[in-house]
Amino acid sequence: MRNLDITTLRSFVAVADTGGVTRAASFLNLTQSAVSMQLKRLEELLDTNLLDRTGRGIALTPAGEQLLSYARKMVTLNDELVGRLTDQAFEGEVALGVPHDIVTPVIPQVLKRFNAMYPRVRVNLVSSNTIELKDAFDKGEFDLILTTETKPTDMGEAIHRMPLTWVGAAGGTIWRQRPLRTAFGRICIFRGLATEALEGAEIPWEAAVITQSDRAIEATVSADLAVCVMMEGTVPLGQEVVPHNGELPPLPDQHINMYGGDRIRKKYVEDLAALIRQSYAATQQPALRVAG
Repeated sequence: MRNLDITTLRSFVAVADTGGVTRAASFLNLTQSAVSMQLKRLEELLDTNLLDRTGRGIALTPAGEQLLSYARKMVTLNDELVGRLTDQAFEGEVALGVPHDIVTPVIPQVLKRFNAMYPRVRVNLVSSNTIELKDAFDKGEFDLILTTETKPTDMGEAIHRMPLTWVGAAGGTIWRQRPLRTAFGRICIFRGLATEALEGAEIPWEAAVITQSDRAIEATVSADLAVCVMMEGTVPLGQEVVPHNGELPPLPDQHINMYGGDRIRKKYVEDLAALIRQSYAATQQPALRVAG
């Protein structure tokens, strides 16, 4: 009877999620050679190649792709069981604030992993805008918040940087219209950056929608009635990055900053902050390709 080792499976999943052995080793706080050795043992145990190392990068073989689904479930179940049955389980809660436009895709993954680690800790997730989140954080209403800001700040920790991009309806043409019609939140910080860029490029514009409702903005843009500005990688279904080929002005990068990571008093809040850092670090690498 051959038994799979959870530690080895965890390394395999980390390689698949981060795109390589080096980044997986950093994520797991292991040496690169230790991760490589675990992968080798796993392949020997299963008597099959899980990784295709013939190309420039590492790719999953068909067998590796099949294992990945099982490995994720086994690691998650292991962590959940350990959390429930050992004295490392916590009871408590943590307040986390995240801007509307960056809740996906990273935060759901973070919360799923955190719940496996601390099933008895409740996360109170509040989605708002950067200005309101920072104000509430200063009042002590959050343990951790993320913000989207043009620059890193001395008070916060810059954990990721993403470019801003013009977004319109999939296959839409409204972006060609002049004056350009825009849709923004009433206190959205991207609004000022976008209008400044348009005015600098001498492109006339008008506000089609200024609202407190993200749904209203999404509906307006998806109907090809206006364009908006989003961080790359956060474009919802039914919309796309506008293929303007330079007809719209470039926009600055935005920093995702985390506040509260330097004043943590509880172990589980510290671990949540670490998961957020790790998950954003992993997004800087392209997803692991599947060997065909």
